[in-house]
Amino acid sequence: MADPAGAALEAGDRLGCAFIPGGSFLMGSDDFYPEERPVRRVTVAGFRIDRTPVTNAAFARFVAATGHVTLAERAPDPADYPGADPALLVPGSLVFRPPPGPVPLDDPRLWWAYVPGACWHRPEGPGSGLAGREDHPVVHVAHADAAAYAAWAGKALPTETEWEYAARGGFDGAAYAWGDDPAPGGRWQANIWQGAFPWQDLALDGFPRTSPVGAFPPNGYGLFDMIGNVWEWTADAFRLPGARSCCTPDGGATGPGVVKGGSHLCAPNHCRRYRPAARQPQAADSSTSHIGFRCLRRGPGQSMDEEPGG
Repeated sequence: MADPAGAALEAGDRLGCAFIPGGSFLMGSDDFYPEERPVRRVTVAGFRIDRTPVTNAAFARFVAATGHVTLAERAPDPADYPGADPALLVPGSLVFRPPPGPVPLDDPRLWWAYVPGACWHRPEGPGSGLAGREDHPVVHVAHADAAAYAAWAGKALPTETEWEYAARGGFDGAAYAWGDDPAPGGRWQANIWQGAFPWQDLALDGFPRTSPVGAFPPNGYGLFDMIGNVWEWTADAFRLPGARSCCTPDGGATGPGVVKGGSHLCAPNHCRRYRPAARQPQAADSSTSHIGFRCLRRGPGQSMDEEPGG
């Protein structure tokens, strides 16, 4: 196989992007979750994509330049949430809070809490901050916040197809972004959960929460953190009616979008979504402590065409 990382690094631009040459790849998986099926061959035009998720430092520059106020920092409109507890209709966001011991794995409310005051610069809520986490991925951003940043940067959010193509790094059809072994040589390749989710985090990869971008090896295209660390928003709506999130409570006033890549909360005993093919619905107007994003730039006239077959 050619060295896609070399080509990507050589063509990378000054904006911290890598060039991903166009081509065809096998999208999806028949081996894990139903929403990833079927495997199909897709053709993608070349594009430039951020090497890392957008960091807290980068998002802070955006906020300073534009005055943007994220959805988590705004009070929800009661009309959008009929019957909701008024105590929850205050600015805030969903924060992961591990229970003290084993719990049933079919109710995410047992490890997620809506925390008033939680937002991108207060990741765990009031009293928390970004000191020492400037180079971690920004979190607590809803889809509209990610899209606003992308527009300000002169970029866009990737489609689900573009995102998966980039995440595979040239390993067409492999289960993981680095091949078919989840931990080659016993080394962790991404920031995911080790231990019994959601209560026992052994942090064998060195990080109990998010990690600095680039803490793990890049994929074949020279991209960091495409797998694990934080889920990443894409531009697409989730197109499988009735699908339910495994990791975050459902709900929201707008339809679900697609997030990709898994996060530091993905665990083999619960959510094996730390793979390029994995996909999950997420309410577009919601934000959490484990979802971020990255951006790309397309050339004029570039498009994608799906081909039948696999």
